[in-house]
Amino acid sequence: MRILLVSQMYPGPSDPDLGVFVQGLEQALERRGHELARAVLNRRAGGKLRYLELARETRRVARAFRPDVVYAHFLVPTGLIATQAAGAAPLVVTAHGRDVRNIGTVPGVAAATGRVVRRASAVVCVSDYLRSELELRLPAARGKTAVIDSGVDLERFAGADAAEARRMLGWEGEGPFLVCVGSLSTRKNVVALAEAFARLGRGRLAFVGDGPLRVQLEGRPGVRVVGRVAHDEVPRWLAAADVVCQPSLIEPFGQVLLEALASERPVVATKIGGPPEFVPPEAGVLVDPSDPDELARALERALALPEPGPAARAAAAAHDVNLQAARVEELLLAAHRGRPA
Repeated sequence: MRILLVSQMYPGPSDPDLGVFVQGLEQALERRGHELARAVLNRRAGGKLRYLELARETRRVARAFRPDVVYAHFLVPTGLIATQAAGAAPLVVTAHGRDVRNIGTVPGVAAATGRVVRRASAVVCVSDYLRSELELRLPAARGKTAVIDSGVDLERFAGADAAEARRMLGWEGEGPFLVCVGSLSTRKNVVALAEAFARLGRGRLAFVGDGPLRVQLEGRPGVRVVGRVAHDEVPRWLAAADVVCQPSLIEPFGQVLLEALASERPVVATKIGGPPEFVPPEAGVLVDPSDPDELARALERALALPEPGPAARAAAAAHDVNLQAARVEELLLAAHRGRPA
């Protein structure tokens, strides 16, 4: 098939960590023999005006490429842009989280999302939790949804020697090493994690990411704020960890957790959202993110789990990006052939 990929998040020179999950699926679809063209935003800067740029680029690429099917990531604005540019080509769109939360909370988003859903042949949600949220907020989506996460590259994220990874990162030292990868935002619950780490009373905690709460994390004993790193560097940080932490207030899926499991590392994950769907008790501890005492206890329990952990790797293997791409392919083919997915 000739597939036009449209996304408001995609890795670029200034933001190599942006939307890597979209790129991973794209590459897996190409390995399956499909021809892809893309219209994407590959930077964070630019404000809302960059969506006008994306709309122009999508129309241009659609006219030149003449796709068999359009595959969009995020309901609004990307899905709306794809709807306007797709012409007669069928549309499949993936919801990732914020685009669903915006329905009913941001003026106009519900109507725009409804238009996208009506136009789409299928709507993919990255977790069953997110599908339930979408269908609750937008009943028109019922009967069109499928659950397919973005998958994990099992070759890139694999068990590696923790001591060697720490040496290469310059993080050799005593005590357990905890890693949190993601934006330093309220939703990611990073300040609560730092406070739970202080109660642990030993080891080191690295925040790999950036965001508005950075100033509240810097300078704490045993805590280092690394900032954003290229996606190619993330496997080394995960390999270096004794435990990977993501106690978000809500997590529609939890891509980093999946990558940590593939890296054979135990995790501490939020109970709210997608993580309970793929984090097994043999490889992770699910936590109420609003309870600081429970979070501190979860760190101790996770440190007692085996590392490297075959149970973690087995859980991740069920989400191999190549398996997920095959499932996406079925939806795209069904849309192209004009039959129900």
